[in-house]
Formats: sequence, structure tokens, C-alpha cells
Amino acid sequence: MIESLLAWLTGAAPNGSGGPQDGLQLALTALLIEAADSDDHFDEGERAVIKQILERRFELSHDEARALLAEGEREAGRAAELFHLTRIINERLSFEQRVELVEMLWEVAYADGVLDQYEDSLLRRVGGLIYVPDRERGMARQRVLGRLGLDATA
Repeated sequence: MIESLLAWLTGAAPNGSGGPQDGLQLALTALLIEAADSDDHFDEGERAVIKQILERRFELSHDEARALLAEGEREAGRAAELFHLTRIINERLSFEQRVELVEMLWEVAYADGVLDQYEDSLLRRVGGLIYVPDRERGMARQRVLGRLGLDATA
């Protein structure tokens, strides 16, 4: 019990398991879910985008990504604030990796082809909490829009 609590507080995997419970993977997944759910509409299309991101980013199998997504949904439901999640990100990711995370968040926000004001607000907050300046956040958005073939006004 104490080990689980300490692992949750530090963002480490319990007993060094490094599996789906890994603090970094879980924090990143929970942030992606927060982005998807920020407009109060978290659908299967957004789940599929997050699952693809997890498979790509962490080189997971379909089943591993599905399990991580399920655990991320539980973590996002428990997370009362973004600070715990972003603290883990800041401790364990380089600046370039944090910019990559912002791109992932934009990809989730645009999963339905439209950026909601709440999604935009969340991305601004997360960008600030993980020390990614507005300029880099905006450039990450442009790269994602280009990859998705969307107009910058979307």
C-alpha cells in the first residue's frame, strides 16, 4: 500500500515494473484523455487517436495500448488537477519531448476536425505547466494541422 502511494506521488512504476503502470506513460495518457474530454465529448474516434498515439510513442501492441488507455481513463478520473501529471512530464521529458507531447495533444484536440474553446484553453494551460512557450505550442499546432490536412482556422 505504501509502495503504491509512493509510486503514485513520485510518478514511478510500482516495484520498477515499467509496464502499463509506468508513471510517465500513465501521466501522458491521462493528459491526452483530459484533452479529448475537455469539451465534454470523449468518443470512440478520440479513443482511437489516443490509442494510435500510445502505440506509436511507446511502441506498444494493440492490447498494451488498450490497457494503458483504460488505466489512463481511470487516472484522469482520479486526477483533481493537472499539476501532478505535468510534474511527472517535467521531471522526465526533455524540452523536445515536451513539444512532442504538445503535438500529441493537438492531434487529440483535432481528432474531430474542430478545435473547441475548452480544448484550446486546456492546451494553453498544459503548455504553460510543462514550460512550452506559446510560439513552440503554435508551431506544434501548425505541424499537426499540416499532417491532418486541416485549415489553420479549424
